[in-house]
Amino acid sequence: MPDLLLVAPLAYWVTVAALVGLALGSFSTVVAWRWPREESLVHPRSHCTGCARTLGPLELVPVLSWLVQRGRCRGCGASVSWRYPLMEAASGALAAGAVLTFGPGPEGLAAALLGVALVPVVAVDLEHRLIPDVVVLPAAALALAAAVAADPQGWWQPVAAAAGAAGFLFLLWLVYPGGMGLGDVKLALLLGAVLGVAVIPALAVAFLAGSLLGIALMLRHGRAARRMAIPFGPFLAAGALIALWWGHPLVGWYADRLG
Repeated sequence: MPDLLLVAPLAYWVTVAALVGLALGSFSTVVAWRWPREESLVHPRSHCTGCARTLGPLELVPVLSWLVQRGRCRGCGASVSWRYPLMEAASGALAAGAVLTFGPGPEGLAAALLGVALVPVVAVDLEHRLIPDVVVLPAAALALAAAVAADPQGWWQPVAAAAGAAGFLFLLWLVYPGGMGLGDVKLALLLGAVLGVAVIPALAVAFLAGSLLGIALMLRHGRAARRMAIPFGPFLAAGALIALWWGHPLVGWYADRLG
């Protein structure tokens, strides 16, 4: 495998990452629909939620099937939500971007895992105020293994970052359970495993963005805003993506200022 990584051009791995990301994005749409409803992710096979007709192979091609069918079921003509191709395209783009930036090795794999996992996290949290453990926990384990493989000598750094980020949010949950859920705590494990020390600016961005939205809601709705539930997962996702590409330079800049 190391020889193949060196021989194959980067464009090849970026293309592979995009295709795998598209496929995982397609599975993410299944997770986003079935997991909150406590349905099996495997059975029955993919089907139209309008007429229950099992979809054929040509109807399961990420993004293209939706475009060719003009966003409608071939059987009953029911509208198929635009969020399906959007989730697929986002997963493919994030996976490709991660490999393009960080290479096809363990670091790129960890970054791609983070990007692909965040897509269903945002979709489910926005709609149901839940973060899917079935996505976050396996992704965190795989990403942590990839991060350790990327730097075996510094294995403790992603471990400490994952534990520290999750521990910090867990303490906040203990103090104010209504402010966030345990799903956010588990998501922090994934962020820390991939981002390392850059999880600090990721959390800072998330809390800043969440606070700004909270202030805006209070200005518009007054005291009623206190009773509005705001999912925190999308803010963590935004902070994670910003930190993935710019987090380490930000940490370095801040460390230089302190020095």
